[in-house]
Amino acid sequence: MSNLPPPPPPAELQSWPDREARLADRALALDELGRRLLGAGRLTLFLVWLVLLEFGWGLIGIGMSAFGGGGVADFPTLLVGLFCAIAGIGALVPAVWLTVRSVLRDRLVRERLVQWAALDAEPAADARLRAPVLSACWLLLSFALCATGLWASFAVAAHTTRDNGGYPLVVYGMGAGLGLWITGLTGLAKAVAHYRLAVRLTGRPAGRSASSGLPRPE
Repeated sequence: MSNLPPPPPPAELQSWPDREARLADRALALDELGRRLLGAGRLTLFLVWLVLLEFGWGLIGIGMSAFGGGGVADFPTLLVGLFCAIAGIGALVPAVWLTVRSVLRDRLVRERLVQWAALDAEPAADARLRAPVLSACWLLLSFALCATGLWASFAVAAHTTRDNGGYPLVVYGMGAGLGLWITGLTGLAKAVAHYRLAVRLTGRPAGRSASSGLPRPE
């Protein structure tokens, strides 16, 4: 989080020589914060963490199948299942931690974005805040993840019998679907929150500053 653009200085410490210089620094900060929030790199990390989460849960599913499948498993099978379960936990825990950390980081980014936007208003810079293409990508992708997660959860449970996987397969399918669904919800919340915030920020008339009131980030 330390590599984010710093918040603007307090009013009593601001030393821009003129409004043009203030608007230039403001535009740079808004562009960088917007990139950190919705940029292609941020979207790539979002998908990488999802893949890591699903990979970890898949290894745990192999472990559950080894220990919870029908019949008595031999020692090599149990050993492989134990190894997969431990490796799965090793992948799942960082994925969950990175996801939670990204949610906290996004809140800080929005707070700083509001602080910089409240310095002034400039139509050209403010129009870029909405980032319609990136917002649409986040929205559509997140919706697809939610739909896939719900379908996987119910489809696996509905089509699993004792002969084709039994209880371990149901647990795995429900967990994998839940991971997709929760990840999709975080992406949807991110896209909607950014759009609502951008609409409020870009709706201020030019020249309106922090003394006119700051929108609250969500």
